[in-house]
Amino acid sequence: MDSSSLSPYIILFNALSQIPTWHYLVALLIISITFLYKFLEVHFFEDVFFKSQGTPITYNPSSPFCNAILSSCKILHSRFVATTWISSPHFQTAFLQFCGRSPVFSYRRHLFRTSDGGTIALDWLLNADVSGGAFGINGASLPMNNAISQDETTPIVVVVPGLASSSTSNYLKNLAFNLAKHGWNVVVSNHRGLGGVSITSDCFYNAGWTEDLRAVANYLHDKYPMAPLFAIGTSIGANILVKYLGEDGEGTPIAGAVAVCNPWDLLIGDRFICRRLLQRIYDKALTIGLQGYAKLYVMKVQQHHLIIL
Repeated sequence: MDSSSLSPYIILFNALSQIPTWHYLVALLIISITFLYKFLEVHFFEDVFFKSQGTPITYNPSSPFCNAILSSCKILHSRFVATTWISSPHFQTAFLQFCGRSPVFSYRRHLFRTSDGGTIALDWLLNADVSGGAFGINGASLPMNNAISQDETTPIVVVVPGLASSSTSNYLKNLAFNLAKHGWNVVVSNHRGLGGVSITSDCFYNAGWTEDLRAVANYLHDKYPMAPLFAIGTSIGANILVKYLGEDGEGTPIAGAVAVCNPWDLLIGDRFICRRLLQRIYDKALTIGLQGYAKLYVMKVQQHHLIIL
């Protein structure tokens, strides 16, 4: 048969059939790796080729304080480079959740009552506990009592947890332990209804509620006036922290603060967490955590309803 009379599709098929099978397998492998690289948001090559480039920093160049920090913290001038085999935010999250080991210790718990009758669990981990080995007790909380004198000068750092997180979360236990090991007295200010504490008021926490952090900061400053007071917020806790600092300005007793993974714009954050299939897994996980918190709210309402009846 004259080749000119053949269908171009047949010619194409005959040409493709001449290509060895292993070539197709290699091509499929390359396509799959490229897809997973994008899907899992891996940044291995970016780290390799651009690790020498610093991340842009937003600060006030005319501020002596900011310039002093930048000159002292050399790490701010470099780019964060993740561990090679977990160079993906999803790998890092999974590793921390399923493989990460948190240090074993017990907090010293103090139940702080707010003006409206709410209860906040303040979980302390002292530098003296870590250096003295008291943290090795795992289980019931250690007594707070007079563990810190009122003239204590060791700096105190208040940690504000993320959404549906408490002092028992792995990332917070690692944060608290390392801070205490480096000379800080750490207090995790659990949100109302979390940390194993019942809801005792009709007011609950949310990203716009800064009154609890304000009350805790003022309480700590009044009780330990000689100790410099700092704060670290993570995730939604960072959002609450910076909102509080913006509201109080120079009136806050907090000398310095750090916002970690702050969802600055909650509307954009909500859109981002729903934009891809993988992000929706986090959306579902956060929802499950909030459902547990909501059940506490339902029980509280039912109790009030039964009392009224």
